[in-house]
Amino acid sequence: MTKNLVIVESPAKAKTIEKYLGPGNIVLASYGHVRDLVPKEGAVDPDNGFAMRYEVVEKNSKHVEAIAKSMKSADCLILATDPDREGEAIAWSVQELMLERKLLKDKPVKRVVFHEITKIAIKEAMTHPREVAMPMVHAQQARRALDYLVGFKLSPLLWQKVRRGLSAGRVQSPALRLIVEREEEIERFKTEEYWTLHAHLLEAKQEFTAKLQQYQGEKLTQFSIANEEHATIVQDTLSKAAGDHLLVVALDKKQRRRQPAAPFITSTLQQEAARKLGFTAKRTMMIAQQLYEGIDIGEGAAGLISYMRTDSVNLAKEAVDEIRAYIAQHYGARNVPETQPVYKTKSKNAQEAHEAIRPTSVLNIPDKIKQYLSADQYKLYALIWKRTVASQMIHATLDTVAVDLSAGEGNIFRANGSVISDPGFIAVYQEDKDDAKPQDDSETVLPPMTVGQKIPLEKIVGTQHFTEPPPRYSEASLVKALEEHGIGRPSTYASIISTLQNREYVFLDKKRFIPTDVGRVVNRFLTRFFATYVDYDFTANLEDDLDAVARAEKEWIPLLEKFWQPFKTQIALIQETVERKDVTQEAMDEACPKCAKPLSIRLGRKGRFIGCTTYPECDYTRNLESSSTVEPEIIEGRTCEKCGKPLLIREGRYGKFIGCSGYPDCRYLEPIEKPSDTKVACPKCKQGSILQRKSRRGKVFYSCNRYPDCDYALWDEPLAESCPNCQWPILTLKVSKRKGREKICPQKECGYTLSLDEE
Repeated sequence: MTKNLVIVESPAKAKTIEKYLGPGNIVLASYGHVRDLVPKEGAVDPDNGFAMRYEVVEKNSKHVEAIAKSMKSADCLILATDPDREGEAIAWSVQELMLERKLLKDKPVKRVVFHEITKIAIKEAMTHPREVAMPMVHAQQARRALDYLVGFKLSPLLWQKVRRGLSAGRVQSPALRLIVEREEEIERFKTEEYWTLHAHLLEAKQEFTAKLQQYQGEKLTQFSIANEEHATIVQDTLSKAAGDHLLVVALDKKQRRRQPAAPFITSTLQQEAARKLGFTAKRTMMIAQQLYEGIDIGEGAAGLISYMRTDSVNLAKEAVDEIRAYIAQHYGARNVPETQPVYKTKSKNAQEAHEAIRPTSVLNIPDKIKQYLSADQYKLYALIWKRTVASQMIHATLDTVAVDLSAGEGNIFRANGSVISDPGFIAVYQEDKDDAKPQDDSETVLPPMTVGQKIPLEKIVGTQHFTEPPPRYSEASLVKALEEHGIGRPSTYASIISTLQNREYVFLDKKRFIPTDVGRVVNRFLTRFFATYVDYDFTANLEDDLDAVARAEKEWIPLLEKFWQPFKTQIALIQETVERKDVTQEAMDEACPKCAKPLSIRLGRKGRFIGCTTYPECDYTRNLESSSTVEPEIIEGRTCEKCGKPLLIREGRYGKFIGCSGYPDCRYLEPIEKPSDTKVACPKCKQGSILQRKSRRGKVFYSCNRYPDCDYALWDEPLAESCPNCQWPILTLKVSKRKGREKICPQKECGYTLSLDEE
């Protein structure tokens, strides 16, 4: 019997596939990449045709040895790694390592790909082997070489010109630019006041409102009514003209169709999981990988979804037929469209897979297999299942109505309403939107009305509004922006976001990305001196070129050469001509109050601040957020506990605080917001009590009130209950999306946990 050695990427996948292949096949996992560039200068040699020096990944060396050992007794090597560039590169690397060890003499090597881990898909793939696709390998090599060259040349330059330990990446840098530019846009934003007027009406015992659209014959714009005085005049005029009713002068009824969203691709899955489930892109991809590789749902391990790295919205005919039959049986035949819906992909290549992300079988209904899944697996699988089923259903039909009501000549109010007359796909799933604003017709149902009818008016009310800056990026909206700008590819979005956070160039506050001071300075350096390489179009075009290499439409060496020569020249130029102060200081149109020399915004160890350009001759500094013209506010009726001088509200690097007016002779200070006492005794010193405090970034934590004499601190809320396991004096209350509310012992070595949601 022929003995095949089958190589996949993960042990979970290996276990599932071995079950399907049966005797005569040994399935081993590579555990990801088996080799990578040597982590030192010269791993990519531009002067020698971009020759690349590889070494076995240390943590996977034992897995390479296991593959080599099995290869000695095998008759055939079958490479069954993932159906994308990374998978192709891993297959090629395994083949190269076996060739180096002379283990493939007279032994065939086959490459097979499948997009779902089911028995039918695996058996089908085995009957259609091919060779390793070198164009895809070259595209991955080119990407890796580009990232290496940028990292190894640009990062040392950042060390010299900004601060040691910094680094820059080819795709992370444009992503950082997006976040910084949004923050700068928010800071430049000037709030403007405007008013809207609404008529509150009552018809057939149903209250509803109508918004003023036209006043004295002129159509209103956002800023037509800009202040309270004008709003009051308009309100009084309309109230007098209307009397006790408004007159229906026009009524427009329409039927509107809402189409279902396309099946998930990688980017849309990440966005919806962030919006609906609160998952990060990294968490989404990790869980999706588990669902793809196989989970035992009572009949042995089986892949529950198709491959999750894809930018194709197509579905296999077999899957569509099964879904349409399921819809007809469970939602009625009328909800099955006559022809299969066709969706268009935004990517011209869609190279990562040939199908959208879908359940391997629609008959694996989420609630029926819920008992076999973790909470996160169930949530994500249900999301994928619902989206896929909804994508093959008929449109939703909405009856909409727009009613114009007159309050005297030339004054028109409008009421909008809609009602779902046929839910169609909405019965299963509806897509969320980023930063969606409530609409006037947001599913409001209006009472029946006819033209000429007088509608009783209760009152006309003016409402004050202020324009708002664009919102900071959430994880979902950032992924969407990366996709729109062509920065990276869907499979790289999670790593782009993680890298920016790990480098501390950005942080999350209330699930929104904010650039750090270091992130701002790095972005300023890159956009000023390497504008071409953080340009959105340049990055997108480079991704398109890599796609062309994968399709064998372009050669990879000329692509690298085209990038490398101007990049190398720019590095050398900046190294010679730019000084550190050119990067870390921003000139200000303001004189130093101490020596009258110019001030600048500078980067220090704790972030950006304003300082004198003549430092160290002049040591004037102040907080970047504070204004030099604003005097500290005196607190009436309070004096310093230490020296008796008046207390002031001051502003420092981390916000406002109370300090002594005798500073620097007296350094007394206290927070403006007093920490609240939890009344839980400190288990460490047994003298103090634990207070609820806020960190510099606003995160809540708990610590002993005797700090710094006692440094006991916690992130979770303390409970005045001793641990039944180790008798530690307190427990903590931990709340998470995955596990809900739990009582946990803060002593890590104890491990006591009690779920409160299951009590």
